[in-house]
Amino acid sequence: MWKEIEETGRFRGETWHKKKNDQFFAVQIIVNTIFGNTNLPQRYVVFLADITEKKRSDDLIWLQANFDTLTNLPNRRFFRDRLEHEIRNARRSGLPMALMLLDLDGFKHVNDTLGHDMGDVLLKEAAERLRNSVRESDTVARLGGDEFTIILTELHDPDNVDKVARHVLKTLSDPVRLGEEMAYVSASVGITLFPNDAMEVEDLIKNADQAMYSAKQEGKNRYHFFTPSMQEMAMKRMRIINDLRRALENDEFEIVYQTIVELASGVIKKAEALIRWHHPTKGLINPIDFISAAEDTGMISSFGNWVFHGAAIQAAIWREKYHPAFQISVNISPVQFKKDGIDSSAWLNHLGALGIPGQGIVVEITEGLLLEVNSKVTDQLLTLRDAGIEVSLDDFGTGYSSLSYLKKFDIDYLKIDQSFVKNMAEGSDDMALCEAIIVMAHKLGIRVIAEGVETKRQHELLANAGCDFAQGYVFSKPVSAAALEELLTSDPFALQEELNI
Repeated sequence: MWKEIEETGRFRGETWHKKKNDQFFAVQIIVNTIFGNTNLPQRYVVFLADITEKKRSDDLIWLQANFDTLTNLPNRRFFRDRLEHEIRNARRSGLPMALMLLDLDGFKHVNDTLGHDMGDVLLKEAAERLRNSVRESDTVARLGGDEFTIILTELHDPDNVDKVARHVLKTLSDPVRLGEEMAYVSASVGITLFPNDAMEVEDLIKNADQAMYSAKQEGKNRYHFFTPSMQEMAMKRMRIINDLRRALENDEFEIVYQTIVELASGVIKKAEALIRWHHPTKGLINPIDFISAAEDTGMISSFGNWVFHGAAIQAAIWREKYHPAFQISVNISPVQFKKDGIDSSAWLNHLGALGIPGQGIVVEITEGLLLEVNSKVTDQLLTLRDAGIEVSLDDFGTGYSSLSYLKKFDIDYLKIDQSFVKNMAEGSDDMALCEAIIVMAHKLGIRVIAEGVETKRQHELLANAGCDFAQGYVFSKPVSAAALEELLTSDPFALQEELNI
């Protein structure tokens, strides 16, 4: 202070002082020098102000701007500052660093079932466990929701990243007590390395996000390192999403139908409607490559409505020309229920305008939808059921749904997943599982459809086990409406003779 006063004649700054009661307080000091005729200092004018409350207020504002109020972890803004700082340090030291992006698996289920207060308890516990899983020199931040990030700095041994990731997964997977309940959650972790994968903040964040998405796609509760091939996949996905936005209006989609055969008679009683995308330059796009993208972007609702309307029109035609009880199944994505919901009234008005009852359509849902069921989903399902539309539970046996849901939602059909049918042989475990599903379903008044039937032997074993319906390549691949109509208008017993039923 005196050095600056001697050089400039003035000083402005802040200092901390202590009162007689040993309490510290902040003081702003302003010093101005009054010079005499000889140009020497005559006196000093000193202004003192207690700015303790202002400092506390400034500190609070800084904390609120840079730290998450729930977990006390750095927030998204401060995380970016820290990442830029650590990148500069890594460039100077020549030591690599790693960025980990984490998303809690099952957090939404906890929020929906136990409430947001318990969700907050879970987030605070997860934050504390993450903090304790890394060094003090590393940074743990909460980006928002159930998404966290970790910056691992000065990696003398990059292999330690793998150890940290395994430790984080193990720590987070331990049960958490939430009131009277025990919650079990896990995490999906994406990892990218500096400078191997990228050199800039945005690229590192993007890489970690892509790697985390891959971890979720592979089954969650795991970590995944970023690779260049993932970047290629991400670019391919982005192009698919862009092309999807114009595909419907450009009439690039087609509905194909796969027969569902009644095993006792060999008659085609139903068909499943499946969407196909004929890209103008890439040809036929595999549904695996675009359905998940449509779900992630919300476009699946528009596609689902389009399939329903087209399938209903075809059902009306075939019920009049072929059989008055003919049914068409349409797949309904969980996203259609969860986002804007299904416009049930529009669907039912469409059926009414076509002059067909609700029984002309079967909606196929997955077990996962029942696991995350809420009042919005329940109301939509029951509205469809009340209108006579039947419900089929797809891929049965691969999920974790409670059997109580089968009666709660008055499920009409169970579809045995093709993974059981594929390896079915007399005396095998898969055969025993199929038989058990059939017996259980029949006891509950539910009919059974076997998927992926590809051989006459599989067909024979299922028929002997009392399975009601089957679909698969042994009967027909998914074909156009015109091709399926040829099957429907031919001798209904031709299929029986071909399969030697």
